[in-house]
Amino acid sequence: MRSFSFFERVSRAFHDYPSLPKLIVIFTASGGGLVAYSDSKSYQGAKSVVGSSEADNKKKRVVVLGTGWAGTSFLKGLKNSSYDVQVVSPRNYFAFTPLLPSVTCGTVEPRSIVEPIRNIVRKKNVEIHFWEAECVKIDAKNNKVYCRPNLDTNLNGKEEFVVDYDYLVIAMGARVNTFNTPGVVENFVYFYMKMHYMQEVEDAQAIRRTVIDCFEKASLPTVSDEERKKMLHFVIVGGGPTGVEFSAELHDFVNEDLAKLYPTVKELVKITLFEAGDHILNMFDKRITTFAEKKFQREGIDLKTGSMVVKVSDKEISTKERSSGEIFSVPYGMVVWSTGIATRPVIMDFMKQIGQTNRRVLATDEWLRVEGLKNVYALGDCATINQRKVMEDISAIFSKADTDKSGTLTVKEFEEVIADICERYPQVELYLKNNRMSSIVDLMKQSNVDNTKESVELDIEGLKLAFSEVDSQMKNLPATAQVAAQQGTYLADCFNRMEECEKNPEGPIRFREEGRHRFRPFRYKHFGQFAPLGGEQTAAQLPGDWVSIGRSSQWLWYSVYASKLVSWRTRALVITDWTRRFIFGRDSSGI
Repeated sequence: MRSFSFFERVSRAFHDYPSLPKLIVIFTASGGGLVAYSDSKSYQGAKSVVGSSEADNKKKRVVVLGTGWAGTSFLKGLKNSSYDVQVVSPRNYFAFTPLLPSVTCGTVEPRSIVEPIRNIVRKKNVEIHFWEAECVKIDAKNNKVYCRPNLDTNLNGKEEFVVDYDYLVIAMGARVNTFNTPGVVENFVYFYMKMHYMQEVEDAQAIRRTVIDCFEKASLPTVSDEERKKMLHFVIVGGGPTGVEFSAELHDFVNEDLAKLYPTVKELVKITLFEAGDHILNMFDKRITTFAEKKFQREGIDLKTGSMVVKVSDKEISTKERSSGEIFSVPYGMVVWSTGIATRPVIMDFMKQIGQTNRRVLATDEWLRVEGLKNVYALGDCATINQRKVMEDISAIFSKADTDKSGTLTVKEFEEVIADICERYPQVELYLKNNRMSSIVDLMKQSNVDNTKESVELDIEGLKLAFSEVDSQMKNLPATAQVAAQQGTYLADCFNRMEECEKNPEGPIRFREEGRHRFRPFRYKHFGQFAPLGGEQTAAQLPGDWVSIGRSSQWLWYSVYASKLVSWRTRALVITDWTRRFIFGRDSSGI
């Protein structure tokens, strides 16, 4: 695997935004790296990529864009050798992004959380070709993707090439969301005090260097106390899991390691966490939120909730207090921006082509197919499943269930299709569960005066009334690595059994058409979530409303993350890093 180059990423960023002079920003996303886009570049003359052999040309070509959680999970799960697979990504490795905050403070080394894509796919019986390049345009009409090499080939600059596809898997992830805050983009790569997003391993390395640089500069004899305070003021914007974990990691790094190396300036360090909402970790149980806020307050982390960042300059960050409307400005040494994700430019252009201009991200159906396209799939942070509403198909459901065409549905008729209804529309099952209904009969009784099971029957209006509140249970899936990984595994399984399921469909009934769907729809299974809070304490929220906070949860966190690493090599390296940290402390060299 080629070595990481921070300066190479900066040059790519300037290619995307040539008018921007400054700023590095760091955030966690499960996607597949930076995607560049340029309207001024002509795609005429771009060379086509041909198959490696005549046999490959007879195979269905699958093009995968991205090597993040979704794309890598798809590649790992793909076993059907009847495909010619082409992978395009600006990075030639998979990064275990949940451990990026640990990289920023030297708890874990960068090489420990990455695995070369070629290592992942080389032992598979599927022919997979990898191209280190950026996708700059998707042409769904002609089944082509236009790419620009990520490396300088010395062949008239970066010569573009075109890859044809039969199936396209878009797993590009997302980019940082600045919410158009004035000054955030303009301050890209400020000359010595930097602002960061956390997206790639190179960015996490840049954060560690910047933290050490702040301490080294503050230790110089020519620096005044006022300048030292500014240099050692670390600001984190965003109180989600990434912002909270980085704040905790930085606090431990400063107090357990850097305080010993920089004793003259340790008392001047200040860590401030800004969150626009009322609480940090608002997606977690309230017990976790309360514990985390109290812990941060005890440890001296300045927690500012209800504070929205409205402007960033090269010297100060300005926030508006939601309660009073007042605007405050404070100087900073380093800012880490962790406020969420936004759609990449190349995806936005693709959405315009296919008529999805009014959406935030690509819309797919429950089988991860981009709406309106039969051979294009999208998964991970760049897409969302547009779950179909029951009420849109209520007449078709009634017609399909009413087998005797009597104009009413009996319990028996309903029971014959309820499994298909729950599989096609998961909100039905969730509604029954949340309302403590043991069966579909309970739902039918809501719209029927007679409460005896034998006589419960519904006409079309009664069915509409029974299902009138069901669609309120629909929720979008979170943009997490857990979701992206499960989607990649699911889609690989579909591709593995494509021909088999064409002949013997296994999915639910097609209520508007004849027959069944080829596959069962994608279903996300939530396995819980963690929030490391520093001091060897982690909050865990697991299925079944089970909440645990403390050292025992920290060891559970260690176990789960070690088991989820992509290879035995990375598992061994990460465990070694954790052991080294306990014995010798964190790496504070900044290298």
